[in-house]
Order: sequence, then structure tokens, then C-alpha cells
Amino acid sequence: MENSISHTEHRDDTASKMGMWLFIFTELLLFGGLFIVYAVYRSIYPDDFHIAANQLNTFIGTINTVILLVSSMTVAMSVTALRTGNKSLTLKLLATTIFLAFLFLVNKYFEWGLKIEHHIYPGSELMLTLKRGELLFFGLYYFMTALHALHIIVGMIILLVIYFKIKSGRVTKDDNVLLENGGLYWHLVDLIWIFLFPLLYLIT
Repeated sequence: MENSISHTEHRDDTASKMGMWLFIFTELLLFGGLFIVYAVYRSIYPDDFHIAANQLNTFIGTINTVILLVSSMTVAMSVTALRTGNKSLTLKLLATTIFLAFLFLVNKYFEWGLKIEHHIYPGSELMLTLKRGELLFFGLYYFMTALHALHIIVGMIILLVIYFKIKSGRVTKDDNVLLENGGLYWHLVDLIWIFLFPLLYLIT
């Protein structure tokens, strides 16, 4: 009977991890398609994309890259801490990850705010006067970074739920698949930005 229960639990964990990997695969297809669209339009309008990309704030983009890289490290460390039974450290590392995610969004808010102050946003009169290539660049910039920011928010909610489940004892070192899946999702968010950052900010 005990062997049967253990086998069932293992099967459920495996299915859960497989489901997360399938979800990650579909997300990579989504952003991969957007990256291809970006590459195609960039090859058609290289000069316009160059002019538009130079108007982005590379410093803020770099800071956000560092923030996400560190957050990816802290969430990975939280998984290791939980596996070793260090609940207190796990909670601290998760809290740090969530804080860094919030900091990323704050920086993104200020970055978008600077663009809006200069009337560079979808639907503005200035945008309508730009060349087609520049218009396409900023359209893709806002869409892809907004979609990524949405994933950040979802990731924060997931990690926050996991935080309280660990705190209440419903997620433990012997039942940690939820945290592992949450960590995988957060690594996805980080990976997407690793591609977005050079495409939008560095390749000018």
C-alpha cells in the first residue's frame, strides 16, 4: 500500500514538472515568433531601427538585466535551501526574489515614463510622424516589454503564493515541486529578457 502511494505521488510530481516544461515551451514559441518578426522588420528598415533604438535608455536596461540575473540566482538558491530543510533561508531568498521583481517593474515604469514625457507612445501625435521603421520598432518595443512585464507580475504572484505555502508548511523539503516549478517559470522570465535586452538596447 505504501509503495502504491509513493508511486502515485512520484507520478503526480513528474506530471507537474512535465506540464511546466510544456508551458515553458509554448512561451518560448510565442516570444520566438516575436523575435523573428523583429528580425525581419529590422532587416527591412535597418536605418530606422538604428535611429529608434538609440532613443532607449541603455543604462536602465542594463540595471534591469542585472536585477533579473540576481533574482534568477536567488530563486535557484531558494530551491536548494528548501531541499536541505532550511525553511528560514528559503523564505528570505524568495522574499528577495519578489523584491527584485518589483524593483524591475519600478525601473520599467520610469523608463516608460521617460518615453511618454517625450510623447513616444502608441497613438501619440509624434508617433504618427515617425518613419514606418521607427514606428514598427517602438510598436514592437512596447508590445514585447509589456508582455514581458506581464510575465513578471504573474511570476511575482506565483512566488508570493509559494512563499505563504512554505511559511504555512504546505510546501516542504519532501514536497517541493511547487517551488521547483515556480523557479523554472522565473528562469523563463529571465531568459526572455536576456534575449530582449540585446535585441532592443544593444544591437543598434
